[in-house]
Amino acid sequence: MVETPGLPSGRIRRVGSWAGLVEGDPVAVNVARQSRQRWVFVAHVRNEATGEEWVDVRGGRPGELTRRSFRPDVIYPVRARRGSRITGPSLYDAPQLSVNDPRR
Repeated sequence: MVETPGLPSGRIRRVGSWAGLVEGDPVAVNVARQSRQRWVFVAHVRNEATGEEWVDVRGGRPGELTRRSFRPDVIYPVRARRGSRITGPSLYDAPQLSVNDPRR
């Protein structure tokens, strides 16, 4: 069990794949200041005690390797980026097939 300060005590489950993504896959983040930055998926995390979940990503502006966490509903496939806008459903609403999925 992993104890995380500021969160109720419980089991934190961290998985390196989610909604068709695997660690290192590029994603778009639909948050005002983050949408133009470049991000890659790191992990999907869930607090089993509270049901809270988030997605860890790494990246930022060119040359940065910032690690951030966002709600799953603001994570989009990188192809959803149209200039400074992000279009289509999030990966939370419409999971994709994995790159390694034989059905692809």
